[in-house]
Amino acid sequence: MAFARRTPFRWKLRSRSVDLGERTLVMGVLNVTPDSFSDGGEFLSPEKAVAHALRMLDEGADLVDVGGESTRPGTDQTVSAQQEQDRVLPAIEGILRERPECMLSIDTYKAETARAAVNAGAEIVNDVSGFGWDRALPAVCAELGCGVVLMHTRGRPDDWGTQPRLAPEEVMSVVKAGLAQSLEAARAAGIDHSSVVLDPGFGFGKAYDNNYPLLAHLDELLILGRPLLAGVSRKSFLGRTLAGGAGEVSVDARQNATLAATTSAILGGASIVRVHEVRPAVEAARIADAILKAL
Repeated sequence: MAFARRTPFRWKLRSRSVDLGERTLVMGVLNVTPDSFSDGGEFLSPEKAVAHALRMLDEGADLVDVGGESTRPGTDQTVSAQQEQDRVLPAIEGILRERPECMLSIDTYKAETARAAVNAGAEIVNDVSGFGWDRALPAVCAELGCGVVLMHTRGRPDDWGTQPRLAPEEVMSVVKAGLAQSLEAARAAGIDHSSVVLDPGFGFGKAYDNNYPLLAHLDELLILGRPLLAGVSRKSFLGRTLAGGAGEVSVDARQNATLAATTSAILGGASIVRVHEVRPAVEAARIADAILKAL
């Protein structure tokens, strides 16, 4: 992979538009869940959730992504739309009371939750299923006129441990085809093309070593004509590599690896990076952006 020069885009959101490509945007992760792989239970109360979001914004986050259901590998537990909304809506409302100007996204694949969160002030729907798990979601996003992040996911979390492993040379073609299908679903629903960002879905149905071809050839996804979001923060494939094949290092020990993979993603064409620890990512992005400007 050569360093990838990013094409400037104007990302159309619910109430505003955002320039992408000139500078990497940093999206902070806010998991309002009891069981997320990285920080489950830490921010379940609205007070803690709001405080953490404000901390990330103060550290330089451009967006905060609020999620109320874990999609950690192996989970077979689903959360009802009402449970999800009970978790995320107080956080969204609380954050916007403190920072009315900030940009929030809702991490959901459910049409009901997407509608409720956008009506509460979220600008973006971040769907890990790429419009694959709730057939009602594309039409709802079109109606709401919000920004959309469509992620590539192969199967569901409880499939990942047993699904056939992709050959390294298959990974990019599978992801590219899946994202193209998601783009077509967005077009068919009437979603404005300028509202869509694509995410290759690191770790989502990709075995540990499958993530490295995806990261190494990330720039090939730019052919789809949309900006890219990359979320590699604290992922298991990093922990497995650091452990040298003997299990995985702990989530807390993956920060340096996260920075390395995040920087690589930016240099490979990602316009947005999704991270748990904001300040180090902001600094890494500033250096990566300076490299890209020197091309």
